[in-house]
Amino acid sequence: MKPEEYLKGRGAQYNPVNPYLKQTYVAEHLEGLDEPMLSNSKTEFFTEHPKRIVNRVESPDIGLSYSLNPYQGCEHGCIYCYARNSHQYWGYGAGLDFERKIIVKENASEVLARQLESKNWQVMPLMLAGNTDCYQPIEAKKKLTRRILEVLLQYRHPVSIITKNALILRDLDILQELNKLDLVHVNISITTLDEKLRQKLEPRTASGAKRLEVVRQLAAAGLDVNIMVAPVIPGLNDSEIPQIIKQAAEAGACNAAYNIVRLNGSVGPIFEDWIRQAFPERAEKVLHQIADCHGGQLNDSRFGTRMRGEGKFAETIGNLFKLSKQKYLAGRSSRPFNYTHFCTRAGKQLGLF
Repeated sequence: MKPEEYLKGRGAQYNPVNPYLKQTYVAEHLEGLDEPMLSNSKTEFFTEHPKRIVNRVESPDIGLSYSLNPYQGCEHGCIYCYARNSHQYWGYGAGLDFERKIIVKENASEVLARQLESKNWQVMPLMLAGNTDCYQPIEAKKKLTRRILEVLLQYRHPVSIITKNALILRDLDILQELNKLDLVHVNISITTLDEKLRQKLEPRTASGAKRLEVVRQLAAAGLDVNIMVAPVIPGLNDSEIPQIIKQAAEAGACNAAYNIVRLNGSVGPIFEDWIRQAFPERAEKVLHQIADCHGGQLNDSRFGTRMRGEGKFAETIGNLFKLSKQKYLAGRSSRPFNYTHFCTRAGKQLGLF
């Protein structure tokens, strides 16, 4: 089911069938009752009250950590987002539904506090927004992320944040308090500095220039800021790697990382449909180079290989990133987390007797 015209302000251009549903809507005619479903409808929000909010991540190429996502689905609409597949578990589509049907976990901070009180809790970095952006537009109203940070500060628990939204500056006061105890790492994702590309690739995110300004303000406040040049999409943004790292370093970034795009599950056909509409003249080249990085396939689930890829294009990208980092970020690094501050019982350290 696709609209007749390109949907501006959205990443996906259609909603693929959810493989987990036994029944689905189909359009048998170009006109009629199904027409409103194909339009660029407004974003809807649904409330959820989960019993658990933190998941343990044990992927060997990521490292031991926790993941917490106060929102499911993301209005940013990044076309390549791997989290699109997880939206299908909620009964929605990985395409347009992912961008316009957002699940809000209203009790996230309260559930987090309960989990931190568990006698079996093991302190290690908590990744805030490892799946969907915790600073997407609805956060300005809901403030779930801010309440989560308040809980983490109360318990003195380490947190790593990744975002592409300037709203993170709202919480600079809490971030500075966490930073005093070496409890926070901030990662700003900068995929492109080409505004025309960003508007189609990541339609509802902050501009590249704005993200650089976020880096500048966070660094000026004393925080270590890591840049995520991710994902690198061969044929679209790979040539921007040196300039992104250069400008991020000038803004005060202390480190950088990257990964190459992989299009698992429903993301593959969504991305292919998008690029054939958004950049038809480059579609075949981009799809071919992505596949070349992943053994001839658009998808890749191999631990140790999926993030960086393999083959000549992946090697060229890796070398370009390495040289750029050596040139602009030499001698810089992030401070390690401090795990010794953690305390339970509502953030009050108990005495021994």
